[in-house]
Amino acid sequence: MPALHAEDGYELWLRYAPAVVADPDSHGPGIAQLVAGSESPVQAATRRELLRGLQALSGVAPVGADTVTEDAALLVGTPASSSQIARLGLDLEGLGREGYRIRSAIVDGHATTVVAANDDIGVLYGAFHLLRLLQTGQPLADLDIREAPRLQVRVLNHWDDLDRYVERGYSGQSIWDWHRLPGWLDPRYTDYARANASIGINGAVLNNVNANADVLTPMYLEKVAAIAGVLRPYGMKVYLSARFSAPMQIGGLATADPVDPAVQAWWRAKADEIYSAIPDFGGFLVKANSEGQPGPQDYGRSHADGANMLADALAPHGGIVMWRAFVYSDEEPVDRARQAYNEFVPLDGRFRDNVLVQVKNGPIDFQPREPFHPLFGAMPRTPLMMEFQITKEYLGFSTHLAYTGPLYEEVLRADTHVQGPGSSVARVIDGSLHGHALTGIAGVANIGSDRNWSGSHFDQANWYAFGRLAWNPELSSRDIAVEWTRMTFSNDAAVVEPVVGMMMASREAVVDYTGALGLHHLMGRGHHYGPGPWVDGGPRADWTSVYFHRADRNGIGFDRTRRGSDAVSQYAAPVAGVFDDVAQTPEELLLWFHHVPWDHPMRSGRRLWDELVFRYDRGVDAVRDMRAAWSGLDGRIDAGRHAQVAAFLAIQQDEAQWWRDASVAYFQSISGMPLPAGAAPPPHALEHYKTLEFPHAPGDTK
Repeated sequence: MPALHAEDGYELWLRYAPAVVADPDSHGPGIAQLVAGSESPVQAATRRELLRGLQALSGVAPVGADTVTEDAALLVGTPASSSQIARLGLDLEGLGREGYRIRSAIVDGHATTVVAANDDIGVLYGAFHLLRLLQTGQPLADLDIREAPRLQVRVLNHWDDLDRYVERGYSGQSIWDWHRLPGWLDPRYTDYARANASIGINGAVLNNVNANADVLTPMYLEKVAAIAGVLRPYGMKVYLSARFSAPMQIGGLATADPVDPAVQAWWRAKADEIYSAIPDFGGFLVKANSEGQPGPQDYGRSHADGANMLADALAPHGGIVMWRAFVYSDEEPVDRARQAYNEFVPLDGRFRDNVLVQVKNGPIDFQPREPFHPLFGAMPRTPLMMEFQITKEYLGFSTHLAYTGPLYEEVLRADTHVQGPGSSVARVIDGSLHGHALTGIAGVANIGSDRNWSGSHFDQANWYAFGRLAWNPELSSRDIAVEWTRMTFSNDAAVVEPVVGMMMASREAVVDYTGALGLHHLMGRGHHYGPGPWVDGGPRADWTSVYFHRADRNGIGFDRTRRGSDAVSQYAAPVAGVFDDVAQTPEELLLWFHHVPWDHPMRSGRRLWDELVFRYDRGVDAVRDMRAAWSGLDGRIDAGRHAQVAAFLAIQQDEAQWWRDASVAYFQSISGMPLPAGAAPPPHALEHYKTLEFPHAPGDTK
């Protein structure tokens, strides 16, 4: 076994460690000559990345040249930038700006690997694809790869405040150092851009959706422009979360009414100002009339009125509006899961062409498991944009291993049936189902100032998986996990197999020990840390656990059938029929849609109460198994990263047990049911768990 050097995770999946290749007589990537231009900033970034990667992978830098003159050459560029590529006559039709071809070819008599695209940014993406092949030990012979992104706008949403606090962030401060900008451009910004470009992410919303209007002032726009300059060579646009009341807060107006001519003029002038500083500015993300944020409903206007006012200001510059559909009000008596649908479906077709309605993957709030949001497929005349959460607000923060690739895959492959079988959520958001040209996907970033970027080494995989699925929503989360593991840890099968096994089991483990069978929103008040199924009272019912689980002496679960809140009727008839029938509803969502007796028979042959306890125990056991698997990799993973992951898994095992014990104690107090045979009783009385407090928990808002 080769000696392992110390690593801290900073290099992410771009370590460029020499790969184990199939041919033992082969040395490194086998590229002797690099033909790559550097006339434009994107070309220069591509050339730097290839030189960096190829030298690290082989130990020898390829010889640079203007044209291919020998075998084992790598030729990258566009037909416009390279006459040799132009003469090859490669079919680049349909690839757009960002797509690319990777081909094995004979160029002027020499065996050559060609990366070609219509635009420099496509070449950069193709170069990263080639480096991914090399990092994972793939041969370069007989290549014929054709790739283009399925989604147009692929962005990270940073919930970062201007004071560098990150809402629901578990990896340190914001990476954006507003105090030192624009004078100091931290090299980390470039490495951030490199990492995102390597997985096809092409935009970043720099600030929190709970926006501070100050970000639109000249002082901050100068800083935003500086960040944009660093990200631009890597194909990334910057976006800003806009506070709807900004005309009042920083503009001196008496109103923010979207139909007021003075308000419209203010936003047009603000857009002109932004684009004069940042010509490729992407546009605005807006959270309005949700959780206390200002919005058009404050003036009796609709979401469409608000979004269109901003869209009109941005349209002359090519900008877009991403208008969030995460809305709910404690003044509404209906099931919170129904509110977004109720507000937005009547507005279908009323949004401007440059507006994307951004919809969370599920109807509540990034829970460990939710059904897909009923808005997907329900607004055929409006392009809908997926919003996933990469940071693990409800999945154990950064100390719990929870690979979210399977969660994303589960949602993207869900069938809405709005146009018959095969009407997947992925086809809704990529525009193919309803014929939309503007498409997008967003991920709430888990990136911070921690040296390893994401707070834990395994959380890097969630960032990676989001980017890969944003490029192609039909990829396999397991295949993505294999790629990431090979590039992040090792190509050794003795490492890859157990690590991928841990990753693929991890999200289900968290579902089991935090609330299986469709239970949701059971966390502690304010900080979302640890179990709190007893949480009740406070300013609003839909911020409590008891609102969602509805447990009583007779049973448990939220009745969303036609006999209950009727949330099922927001889905297409075939889906609604399944969710409305307790016998057909998948057991993983049983208690999401049904209030059932504690002795309800489950498919395992166990009654519901026994099945619930079984699943809590199964989740704890799964973490114990992950911990054992990781322990077995001691000596195969560098000591620093192995030690931190081992410590985090120990934390996760303790906290999984805490979740199990506190939850079982609470639900047993409600059900009055005895524990199933062999199940251990919680070591403490319920009151012990209720009195625990955690002022140190990240994001504590109490």
